[in-house]
Amino acid sequence: MGCCGSSLRAGSHAEKPVRPRPPPPTVPPGRGRAFSAAAAAGTGGEVPAFAEFSLAELRDATGGFAVENIVSESGEKAPNLVYRGRLQGGAAPRAIAVKKFAKLAWPDPKQFAEEARGVGKLRHRRMANLIGYCCDGDDRLLVAEFMPNDTLAKHLFHWENQAIEWAMRLRVAYNIAEALEYCSNEERPLYHDLNAYRVLFDENGDPRLSCFGLMKNSRDGKSYSTNLAYTPPEYLRNGRVTPESVVFSFGTVLIDLLSGKRIPPTHALDMIRSRSIQAIMETNLEGKYSTEEATTLVDLASQCLQYEPRDRPDIKKLVSILQPLQTKSEVPSYVMLGVPKPEEQSKAPPTPQHPLTAMGEACSRMDLTAIHQILLSTHYRDDEGTNEVRKYSDLWFGSFFSSSHDVCSLWSLLQLSFQEWTQQMRDMLDARKRGDFAFRDKNFKTAIDCYTQFVDVGTMVSPTVYARRSLCHLMCDQPDAALRDAMQAQCVYPDWPTAFYMQAVALAKLNMQSDSTDMLNEASQLEEKRQRSTKAP
Repeated sequence: MGCCGSSLRAGSHAEKPVRPRPPPPTVPPGRGRAFSAAAAAGTGGEVPAFAEFSLAELRDATGGFAVENIVSESGEKAPNLVYRGRLQGGAAPRAIAVKKFAKLAWPDPKQFAEEARGVGKLRHRRMANLIGYCCDGDDRLLVAEFMPNDTLAKHLFHWENQAIEWAMRLRVAYNIAEALEYCSNEERPLYHDLNAYRVLFDENGDPRLSCFGLMKNSRDGKSYSTNLAYTPPEYLRNGRVTPESVVFSFGTVLIDLLSGKRIPPTHALDMIRSRSIQAIMETNLEGKYSTEEATTLVDLASQCLQYEPRDRPDIKKLVSILQPLQTKSEVPSYVMLGVPKPEEQSKAPPTPQHPLTAMGEACSRMDLTAIHQILLSTHYRDDEGTNEVRKYSDLWFGSFFSSSHDVCSLWSLLQLSFQEWTQQMRDMLDARKRGDFAFRDKNFKTAIDCYTQFVDVGTMVSPTVYARRSLCHLMCDQPDAALRDAMQAQCVYPDWPTAFYMQAVALAKLNMQSDSTDMLNEASQLEEKRQRSTKAP
């Protein structure tokens, strides 16, 4: 995650100086030299050495474990949350993912620490590596590298911009197979509960395997928290995870990649046996993949999903089969995945100390898709339409009755002018309605045209329209126009955090990082003030 700015000091765009705000406090460095090396490495450097963190450090890094920083939550028997956070210190801040287990998930702190240290020894370019843990009272937390471009599940099952192209799906399968091969060494823990939610995409769009799957999910040693239909059959019999179990789960991911849907393994095998490969392939891929490559992948998935563990291939064979299928090696992953370039992601303003809403979180990472969803769910203010119409109709009537027309002339003019005015209002509201439909359907150029018709009439003003048109301009790579609209939204609604947030994103797109940070903090403080006022008796 898409006019006058009374608190903007953005060069030629400036209206009034920003009220000075202190920078967000930095998180103190972790214990020992391990974290110092991590901070020095920065977000793009080497994976830091494994370290132990205090609960206070992780609380600060995640904004007090703010709800807005939750990036995933799962498990009924062993509920746990994953938070997005940022550690300060050294040459550059480091984005982290913090997994917080339920209070009783790991009653034995020694067992938790031992397993965490075992996983923390692993380092591989195909994994989102574990960089630390925390054992503090009843709290059990894991700290890993943060992957900013979501999960395979989101890109496959909930895609909004484009479906993953075929060559990228092959790359995902190969990279994850390489990660599993690295973990298959006898001295390393086996991977638990592999699924599309465990596959993450880093800042370059490259697929990585989450390190969280290398630790059990709960105190009773349960290793699978997903639907039983996707659980290896031998695990249901004896409760043990084996290398063959990992291969079975890899087969379910292959089916996900082929179909773009969650298909239970038994049903997928029935489809493979009784129909052509077209029956299982995602319709959005029609005509965009090699039949030979698809056949190879379907056959491999079928082998992985065999009921008897001995009938499944080993992980080394998976790698050897998938390696020759890699194409477009010269094309960066972020291009095929349809995510921003790494340097564009780095333009995102720092997350404020207290990101209070989903809007603040989306704008802090410049997630335009998330901003679109939030603005789409933000309805117009209840009194915005009817009160504005009433206000202008009162002015219109007053202007006539204050003039010196005779009664007959006044009545004739009144009828004619009111009809014209009514039609003008209809046309204006219709333009806004058409703009809303285009905005919903992500037809951003049409939405700009329709919203412009609404704005140009000038009879009604709407901060929501300006905010939506601002995002449309961002989607069309027009940050200057986006900034003007966001500033106008602030003029109409001076204390509206959304207007400040949209300015922050536009300023970041214009490479005005200092002003963007100021605006982001301003919006955050407005939200905090609003929350305090609503809680006050």
